[in-house]
Formats: sequence, structure tokens, C-alpha cells
Amino acid sequence: MKWEEVCENKDLQDLPFKIELNKWGQIVMSSVKIKHSFYQGRIQRLLESLINTGEVMPECAINTSDGVKVADVVWCSEERFAQIEDEVSASIAPEICVEVKSSGNCLEEMEFKQKLYLEAKAIEVWLCNEQGEMKFYNEQGELEQSLLVPKFPQQIKR
Repeated sequence: MKWEEVCENKDLQDLPFKIELNKWGQIVMSSVKIKHSFYQGRIQRLLESLINTGEVMPECAINTSDGVKVADVVWCSEERFAQIEDEVSASIAPEICVEVKSSGNCLEEMEFKQKLYLEAKAIEVWLCNEQGEMKFYNEQGELEQSLLVPKFPQQIKR
């Protein structure tokens, strides 16, 4: 299955799951709980308050070497956004890709997605655990803080 088919399929709309594709075009669904949505929304609002340029977006579909993955929140420069805005799924990852862990995914899956986003040309990948603790990564590994948004907190508060 191709991502365009997923987007146009009426049976896959309004499902209470996050939908992605693996490299064989098979649908992978993950359930999302309220806490996941809370952290996703809080991260989006914090990013919007700390960065004056570019676009902050939730649920961004990105082409990876393992199929289309959907980052929970992304930040994209104006230049990169102009490159991908008319695409069905991003041919190049936004500069910042954020994944929020939920009970439905394991640490290995989060680390795998981190590698996929960096491979797809993300500059930083941020991971938020179920307690709201943030970890920041780039191609060199884990960072003390985000280099692109140094004022971003290491703990998302309720």
C-alpha cells in the first residue's frame, strides 16, 4: 500500500490510532492515550512560543527507509517547508522531529524511529517519555539540550 492510498481510504479515516506504513507497505497502527496527546500538544505549543520562524506541525508523515513514519510533532524551516508543503509525505524530514512514547511502543521502536528520521535528514530528533522527560539527539548522539532550540525544557510539566 502507498501513503496516498492510506490518506484517501475512507475506512482508515477517523480511527483512534496513529497509522504508519512499514517498508513493505503494510499498515502499522498504534493506539494513543490522553497523556500522549497532552505531551504532544504541550510540545507543539512550547515550540511555537520559542521559535519565530518556520512551521510547527503535529502528525507529520515522513518518507523513511522503513516506510512512512508519522512524527508526533515537527519543526520545519521556511526553506524546507517550501520544499515539502505540497507533498503527501515529506521527501525530506523536517529539521526537528519529536516522538512521544506511549504504552503502545517500546524504547527500541523509539530509538529505531530516531535513526530513521536522522537518516531522512532531520537535524535533531527529540524523544519524550511517559513522564514528560525530554531527550535530544543529533547524528553525533545524545545532546545535553537542543542545539536548535536551547531554551526548550528537559521536562514537560503538567
